[in-house]
Amino acid sequence: MIPEHWSPHHREEDGEVLGYLRPEPGGHVPLTPFGHPVTGPLPEAEARAALDNLGLSYLAGPWLLTLPHREEPITVRILEVTPERMRVANADYGYEAADIGHVFVLDVPEPGRLRAAGP
Repeated sequence: MIPEHWSPHHREEDGEVLGYLRPEPGGHVPLTPFGHPVTGPLPEAEARAALDNLGLSYLAGPWLLTLPHREEPITVRILEVTPERMRVANADYGYEAADIGHVFVLDVPEPGRLRAAGP
């Protein structure tokens, strides 16, 4: 569940939640809707601009999910994010323990098992 002290940031055109601002010393950390930091602490206006610039593009890219019984993370795609949980689908052909498309349900905010793939 999203902590109460995180402030939601909505897209101006349609009110869609683009992420949250987490207050910290030195500013606000812009976070994806599942709690992944976009940058470090920034002044509030810059943190909001970072979320506006990111939009929902994070949904299109692959992510890496760390599993407790596996040394290497697996590639997943984000299917859905709510303030309580997120669903990601296995997209890793080298992961034999689950079929492609197998859905993993993660808590939100996601505690660090998920990271963006690539640079």
